Amino acid sequence: MIPSKYRYIVVEGPIGVGKTSLAQRLAERLAAEALLEEPDANPFLPGFYRDMRRHALSTQLFFLFQRVNQVVELKQRDLFGRLTVSDFLFEKDPLFARLTLDDPEFQLYTQIYSHLKVQAPQPDLVIYLQAPVDMLLERIQRRGLKMEKNISEDYLRRLAESYTQFFYQFDAAPLLIVNSVNLNFVDRPNDFELLIEHIGHLRGPREFLNKAA
Repeated sequence: MIPSKYRYIVVEGPIGVGKTSLAQRLAERLAAEALLEEPDANPFLPGFYRDMRRHALSTQLFFLFQRVNQVVELKQRDLFGRLTVSDFLFEKDPLFARLTLDDPEFQLYTQIYSHLKVQAPQPDLVIYLQAPVDMLLERIQRRGLKMEKNISEDYLRRLAESYTQFFYQFDAAPLLIVNSVNLNFVDRPNDFELLIEHIGHLRGPREFLNKAA
């Protein structure tokens, strides 16, 4: 059972790692409000996956404005009422910007981010999902979204490394780092229950969950 002190839980990780599926599963289990990214609402995203260099800035700014609106909505909710589970951490937005924008664009992005940035509520728990790049690529190909078919292994590798660096320094909330190689939270109920049990026994500010093959 998840302790009642966790009123705002964030699931994070690179593309293809399963963060949205897990966030939805947790929200359903906990009768929580799900606050999810909306990539399908970004009209620039298909073009970005076809030509990252050309569409990076418009894609990134759309996501930034979208996430700001979601964070404002989150701040307006009573976090001490209904539990909220999200599949994104607002503070990670610059991670993608630094990865995809050239220096002048990143400077522009940074100025806009600084002006728009709101004080997002800090999560009570962040679950960071990890997986090897080849597994991320396989999962992306298996779900078969047309706009994702051109995602390269190099981009995924750089993205995964950026996430690793980001969470290596992250100390704003308790962090559970999950190696998802041998875990399937959607199709294997025992794996999901293992996660629930592990969350219920968290004690330190940074813990790990691994499962042997």
